[in-house]
Amino acid sequence: MARPLRIVIAKAGLDGHDRGAKVIARALRDAGMEVIYTGLFQTPEQIVQTAIQEDADGIGLSILSGAHMTLFPLIVDQLKTQGAEDIVFFGGGTIPPEDADALRKRGVREIFTPGAPLSEIVSFVERECGKRRELVS
Repeated sequence: MARPLRIVIAKAGLDGHDRGAKVIARALRDAGMEVIYTGLFQTPEQIVQTAIQEDADGIGLSILSGAHMTLFPLIVDQLKTQGAEDIVFFGGGTIPPEDADALRKRGVREIFTPGAPLSEIVSFVERECGKRRELVS
């Protein structure tokens, strides 16, 4: 029997607002996934290292500080540098649509903004991280 999907939920930089990240973590756990919550104030390097060490299928980054155009690309770059581009990277927060489009073009798989249905996020993670698991198995 395959292990559950393993997802790292992270907060980067100086953003101290973690309620949304905890709600997402709980929804993913309730859907049967294994969730590793990194806690507040992580660096992109720490987040990617946690994902690699935990053999994670995905990373979900929550940003409410406005630093999304800096921190998201740094994680994409770290995933490439570490040879871990196969880890599904998604995120959410108060991100304007034009920035979300730019981040998707940079390699962030999906962006969820406040009010996104939890079922939509869970379905995305199941589908995309499940595909990743099939490719690396």
